[in-house]
Amino acid sequence: MKLSPDHHLAYCTNIHPAETWAETLHVLKNDVVAVRDRVSPDKAFAIGLRLSAQAAGELLEENHLDEFQTWLESENCYIFTINGFPYGAFHGTSVKEKVYQPDWTKLARLVYTEQLFTIIDRLCPAESGGSVSTLPGSFKEFEADEKLIFENLYSIALTIEHLSTKSGKDLHLGLEPEPLGHFENTEETLAFFERFFSWCESKDYDQEPIRKHIGINYDTCHFALEFDDCHQSLKALTDAGLRISKIHLSNALSFDPQNNEALLAIQQFNEPTYLHQVILNTTPLTRFKDLPEFTEPTTATEGRIHFHVPLYSEPLAPLGSTLDHAEAALSYLQEHPKACPHLEIETYTWGVLPGHLQKPLTDQISSEYQWVFETVRKRSS
Repeated sequence: MKLSPDHHLAYCTNIHPAETWAETLHVLKNDVVAVRDRVSPDKAFAIGLRLSAQAAGELLEENHLDEFQTWLESENCYIFTINGFPYGAFHGTSVKEKVYQPDWTKLARLVYTEQLFTIIDRLCPAESGGSVSTLPGSFKEFEADEKLIFENLYSIALTIEHLSTKSGKDLHLGLEPEPLGHFENTEETLAFFERFFSWCESKDYDQEPIRKHIGINYDTCHFALEFDDCHQSLKALTDAGLRISKIHLSNALSFDPQNNEALLAIQQFNEPTYLHQVILNTTPLTRFKDLPEFTEPTTATEGRIHFHVPLYSEPLAPLGSTLDHAEAALSYLQEHPKACPHLEIETYTWGVLPGHLQKPLTDQISSEYQWVFETVRKRSS
């Protein structure tokens, strides 16, 4: 949906368990339509589509894509973005670092992303263009061969350039920095792209397809976890000539690592499905791969946990959140409306949230939309 003349807003359907195309379409026809009816019954409703590799392949078979496009038009819905980070199963199993597999050193990741761009190129309106988000190359523990990452990313840039030239639509891929990713914060993102451009120069490759079609998927949870300042980070990235492909509006858990009650309270977020990296504000920052690996005592005065909590609801004291980073992203866009046209709410952890943070899924997603609407309204008045 249009949040403003310059910005499209959706919520990411990775919140719904669905791995096949049939399961995905069932979610869209039931859960997503229920949110649409609550949030935007009279206006075109944008869907932030999540497709697994299996679902993407099945959607491209037979006449499924034609049928899906017809369904979108009949329901007054449109798609401007696809989440292409999780390749395989994302719910109901231990995902952890598997979410980074295959990484960008592997042909399977390239082929999957090419399929996603074939789909988004067909479905997205010319007015909005289309974005796909993906992992930040790899995971640090994998010690990936960066030259292979560059090769595959350059290949996808050329594919996107070809599709975009043919359709006339603005298409772009957003690499999503996150804790312990191949690059995870503002400084490492800038350094990664500097190496990428240097690699292009060494190959005598044209850098323009990268600059036009590959950028950053800026997740406010992830950059808050790194204790980066939102306005400074977005300015540094754009000043370096990097494209902000999409902004994920998301919220991380924070706590006082010297408060015994807080240390006890964070254990309710220790669950086996996803990685919940922990970062402490020491100098330099102290990082833990997962919540069970967090040790204390520490001199840090704040810790942050990669656990997406709802935008509309602060955790119970003594815990807190990084909601101010999401608020800062919205304020940045009001000051720089052309910085990024694509916004997506992305709280995918509903199924593993502690009970006091849970409510019916349609209510939860609708409340996150209302938080965005209200935050934008307050900053506009």
